[in-house]
Amino acid sequence: MYPAVAAMLATLAIALGWRNAWAPAVGALIGVAIAMAGGAATAADANHALGDLWRPMIVIVSIMLTSAAAAELGVFTRLASLIEPRTRGPVRNAFRFTFIVAALTAAVLSNDAAILLVTPVVLELLRAVYPKRNPKFVVPFAFAAFVAAGVAPLPTGNPMNLVVATRAGIHFNEYAIHMIPVALAGWVVAYFLLAWCFRDALSDENPALGAAPPTVRLGTHARIVLWTTALSIASYPVLASQGIEPWVVAAPAACISVSAALAGGARLRRVLDGVSWELGPFVFGVFVLATALARGGVTDQLAHLYATSPAPLPTVGGVASAGSALINNHPMALLHSLALADAPDRLVYAALVGGDLGPRLLPIGSLAGLLWLHILRTRDVSVSLATFVRVGAIVTIPSLVVSLAVLWLVT
Repeated sequence: MYPAVAAMLATLAIALGWRNAWAPAVGALIGVAIAMAGGAATAADANHALGDLWRPMIVIVSIMLTSAAAAELGVFTRLASLIEPRTRGPVRNAFRFTFIVAALTAAVLSNDAAILLVTPVVLELLRAVYPKRNPKFVVPFAFAAFVAAGVAPLPTGNPMNLVVATRAGIHFNEYAIHMIPVALAGWVVAYFLLAWCFRDALSDENPALGAAPPTVRLGTHARIVLWTTALSIASYPVLASQGIEPWVVAAPAACISVSAALAGGARLRRVLDGVSWELGPFVFGVFVLATALARGGVTDQLAHLYATSPAPLPTVGGVASAGSALINNHPMALLHSLALADAPDRLVYAALVGGDLGPRLLPIGSLAGLLWLHILRTRDVSVSLATFVRVGAIVTIPSLVVSLAVLWLVT
C-alpha cells in the first residue's frame, strides 16, 4: 500500500503546490509513474482505465466543445444581458437569479461548464452595473456560481458521476429519477444557507448605477447551437430507455456545434481552448491510482465498514463527502465504485451525493473548484482558504444531510 499512498500524496502535492491549469493532470501522471515504479500499479491497470473511460470522456469533451461553441457565438453574452435587468432591483434578486442560472447550466451541461462560463459572465456583469460597489458583491456571486453546481441531477452533469454510474450499470433514466429530487432539495438548502452567509452584502437595497451591457442578438449559427444542444439533451432519456449511451448523441452534437461556430466566424483555436483538456489525463491518472489503492486494501476496508454499519446510506455519504474533500472527488469516487461493486444502487447514489457535495469543503476536493479559484485569480478576486472552508462547511453539511434524507425517501 505504501507506494500507492506515496503516489497519491505526490499527486496532491503537485496539484496544490503548482499554480497551473495542468498541475492536477501532471501530478496524476507522475503519481501513476511512482505507483508503477513501486509495483502498486501495472500496465494492465492503465489499459483497464482506458477501456472504462473512453465513452464517458467522449461525453465530457463533447459537452465542453458545445459549451465553447456557444460561448464563441455570444450565447453567454446574451445570457448576461438577460440577467442584467434583474440586477436593477435589490441585489438579492440578482443573486437568486445567478444561482438558478448556474444550477441549470450545471444540470444541463456540466458543473465545469457552470463554473467556467457562468462565473466570468457574472463577474463582468457586476463590474458593469455596480462600478463602485462591485467589490463587496463579487465573492457572494462567485460562490453562487460555485455552490449551485451541487448534486448532479443528470449523470452528464458531473464527469465522475457519469463514470461511476456507467461502471455500476445505472442508466440515464434510472439515475435521473432518483437524483433529480435529491438535487432539488440540495439546491434549496444551499441557496438559503449561502444567502445567510452573505446576508450583509445582500441586504443592499440601492439600485445599480452602471450602464447596461449592450444587448446581443443571436444569429443563425448561435441558434443552431442552441437547438442542437436542446435536442441532444432532450434525446438522452429517450435513447437511454433503448439502451443507447449518451456519447452516441453528445459527439455528433459537438461536431454540429463546432461546425456552426466555425461557419459563424469563430476561430477553431478559441473553441478548442474552451475545453479543459487536462481533465482527461487527470481522470485517467487518478483512476489508475484508485486501482492501486484498492489493491492495497483500501476498498476492502471501506466495504467492511459499510457492511457492518447500522446506517450504511449516511455512512457512505459522509465518508464520500469527507474523502472527496481530502483526496479529491475523482479518486474517492473510483474507490467507492470498487468498494460498492456488489452493493445496492442506493449506496452508489449516496456515494455520488457525498462526492458531489464534499468538494465544497476544500479547494482540492474537485478539479472544478481548482478551476474556479484559477478564474477568480485571473480577475484579481481573492478567496482565502479560511473563507472557502467557512462558507463550505456552513452550506455543505446541512445540504448533505437533507440530500441523503431525500435519497433515503426515494430509494
